[in-house]
Amino acid sequence: MSTDAGRQHEMERALKSLINVLQDSQKGLADLGQHLQGASLKHYVLAESLQRANFRAELENELHRAGVHDVHETGTAAGTLRRIWSDLKTKVVHGDHALLETAEQAEDIVKEAYASVMAHETLPLPLRELLVTHQSHVLASHDYLREQRDLAAVK
Repeated sequence: MSTDAGRQHEMERALKSLINVLQDSQKGLADLGQHLQGASLKHYVLAESLQRANFRAELENELHRAGVHDVHETGTAAGTLRRIWSDLKTKVVHGDHALLETAEQAEDIVKEAYASVMAHETLPLPLRELLVTHQSHVLASHDYLREQRDLAAVK
């Protein structure tokens, strides 16, 4: 395998992994958003779920441009388990604090996934710029959810 082909394969693998994490995030935020009590918070979390779907679509388009035509990622087993745990939590624990705690923990995973992909030094510049934009949004969302979690704890 040539060096260019090896880099291409590594980039494809990294992006598919990130797409899986974004799929988990999208589903998890949508599930959590349905159970939040605060209307503005519910709206924010559901909008973030849609944003994750948009990020996924943009990354899938990048893979298509790179010649990868079969991109059918479905999330991860760990993400499915987190959603099951979150669903159980919503049935047992009432209040936005516990749900926001779960959302923030899930966003930690998304942050780590972006950091992992960004560590690849051979990413083409347009893709790196797209990932930086995504990553900035994810970091801001994580911080907002953490702040809202902390506010919900004192209510």
